[in-house]
Amino acid sequence: MRTIYLVALLLIPAVAIPLLYLGLSVPMKPTATSTIVPLTEGGGSTSLTLRSVFEDGGKIPVKYTCDGDDVSPPLRWEGQPPGTAAYALLVEDPDAPMGTFTHWIIYNIPPELNSLPEGIPKEKRTKFGLQGMNDFRRIGYGGPCPPPGKPHRYFFKLFALDSPLDLPPGARRRDVLRAMEGHVLAKAQLVGMYGRG
Repeated sequence: MRTIYLVALLLIPAVAIPLLYLGLSVPMKPTATSTIVPLTEGGGSTSLTLRSVFEDGGKIPVKYTCDGDDVSPPLRWEGQPPGTAAYALLVEDPDAPMGTFTHWIIYNIPPELNSLPEGIPKEKRTKFGLQGMNDFRRIGYGGPCPPPGKPHRYFFKLFALDSPLDLPPGARRRDVLRAMEGHVLAKAQLVGMYGRG
């Protein structure tokens, strides 16, 4: 019995060390959040996380697409950085045939909010913030509606800002990105998948 024990002790390093050199690891299950952590002026970090009813890298439920009710999904975030004066959210499909397609723009979200409910009204002004013009040429949320084929990725990008954006309702993506320059305290993203076979 003692001999078996000694052999086992000798075998463990022999097996473990090659695995470490090969970089093998146990795959982790994806979570419902994906976080980008920027440095703060004090040298620390701020963690902003975003989540919804689908996991990061998971399938977006049909309800939130053009094949369903085409309403915006509920979103929730945590980790507000100090000095946050507003939030902005963009939803984009980089896999669209003609290049990145914008599905939703909502900005000047009040800093006291940490969530958006399902089905934000498709109006320029809402109590949840101002909404911009998507690439369907409509105000508010336009759900995934890809052509048949490989599933597309939909990036939900949340930005914590140090000041509200000086933009009127109905702004386009390029205007929002330009206005945010130099004002982003932290950002997070959540990626959902949707395809139509």
